[in-house]
Amino acid sequence: MAAAITAPDDDLVEYGFRRIIITITAVMCALLEIVDTTIVNVALTDMRGSLGATLTDVAWVITAYAIANVIVIPMTSWLSQQFGRRNYFAVSIIIFTVASFLCGNADNIWELVAFRFIQGLGGGALLVTAQTIITESYPVAKRGMAQAIYGMGVIVGPTLGPPLGGYLTDNFSWPYIFYINIPLGIIATFLTITFVKSPKYGEKLKANQVDWWGILFLASFIGSLQFVLEHGQQDDWFNEPLIVVLSVITVFGLLAFIWRELTYAHPIVNLKVLNDANLRIGTIMCFILGFGLYGSTLVIPIYTQQILGWTATQSGLLLIPGSITTAFMMPIIGNLIQKGVPQAYLIAMGFLIFFGFTFWMHEVMTPDTGAEHLFWPLILRGIGLGLLFVPITTMALSTLKGKSIGEGAAFTGMMRQLGGSFGIAIITTFITRFSQEHRVNLVSHLDTSKLEVQQRVTQMQQGFIAKGFSPNEALNKAYQALDYGVMKQSTVLSYMDIFWYLGLMFLCCIPVILFIRKGKSKINPADAMH
Repeated sequence: MAAAITAPDDDLVEYGFRRIIITITAVMCALLEIVDTTIVNVALTDMRGSLGATLTDVAWVITAYAIANVIVIPMTSWLSQQFGRRNYFAVSIIIFTVASFLCGNADNIWELVAFRFIQGLGGGALLVTAQTIITESYPVAKRGMAQAIYGMGVIVGPTLGPPLGGYLTDNFSWPYIFYINIPLGIIATFLTITFVKSPKYGEKLKANQVDWWGILFLASFIGSLQFVLEHGQQDDWFNEPLIVVLSVITVFGLLAFIWRELTYAHPIVNLKVLNDANLRIGTIMCFILGFGLYGSTLVIPIYTQQILGWTATQSGLLLIPGSITTAFMMPIIGNLIQKGVPQAYLIAMGFLIFFGFTFWMHEVMTPDTGAEHLFWPLILRGIGLGLLFVPITTMALSTLKGKSIGEGAAFTGMMRQLGGSFGIAIITTFITRFSQEHRVNLVSHLDTSKLEVQQRVTQMQQGFIAKGFSPNEALNKAYQALDYGVMKQSTVLSYMDIFWYLGLMFLCCIPVILFIRKGKSKINPADAMH
């Protein structure tokens, strides 16, 4: 990414048929990576059954992929320079495709986890490199539209995973969620080798100049942090020795990584670029954006499946209209930025609209909410994400120059991924704790000496007796049904709390725009969107 600055823009710009093919290839590869982050979620139960794995074991299928993704993203710019972008992109597609085949043929859960990690290493490179390729294939005047096309894939991708995974699992079997990548990967590899150009880089580093310690510290820090976030709640956080050990590794790995990158002559990640004030603000906002994007994408399917009784496919389809709305917004926002509309105004409006979405969800969530009640709030969410996605990243890079733009873009991409990981970890933890608190409060109002409670229990008991149960069995069933109702209501209340606090977090971000410095009036969205 950064190194592409060293090549003249005209060397990489394509026209006509070649540009169309390169655009399709880049978007397809980005979609492959993004869809695979969520496509396995609905197939975990089938994987457990066929591989004989526990719930904790099968969760590693998601964790391994996420860890590999986050490790490789900050190194992608450096790796592209060392091996050549086209070669690196093609090899990444091959790794992703071969690993997909191996995942579908895994004989046990730990083989699947190992192959998912390898798939994640290839996939993390696809997402970042695809954006750079599509950017440099367009002339500067049209790069806003190029990023709009890329952004459509990035936004729609996460919502395609669950319904596609549900369909393949229900109608075929879980290995097909991996096999579907194989023909697409073969086509993408051929198109990349045939059409994609690689910029001319400077002299490559020798083996003894490579920042091996930086790579080690980065992998230990990011990998440990990702594991803690993925497994903290289910392992009871710091009551589990492994979580404690990995938390310590995270802290010391981070400190060692910072020290190494600030003192080594050829750092794998240039931390000095964070001296720019706008980039610092932008990385924080990207973190918040990832938190809200992935956090809300987590809660809504859980709510619709566990509380409303929807299928995985139905839950996935619910999110698609909002994603299409965001995709529709992308070219409009890109055009506004190109015309000089300040990113700060768009960002403030986006945060405010996303708050409106969370407040609306807080109001409509009940144990009996219908799809018609959720449709418009999710459309509002799509509008809010459209106003945030490109403006935040363009603002973050607006005061950077030269190769610092690519280096800064790597931070925005990594922070959005980490924000999503933090969001999922924190939200799952608070759902559990809020549910327990609400359950205690609700149960305290269920005094069996009260006439209303007695009448409700008697009514349910009579209903079970009418179905053929004995009076004692019917009474037990009535109490079980009452307890289930309390649990269901307490869970809904916890989801309402999550949306309320999520909205407040976005609302509190609006004043931060006052600290944004004015950069180039027409920042090229091209360099912005990892």
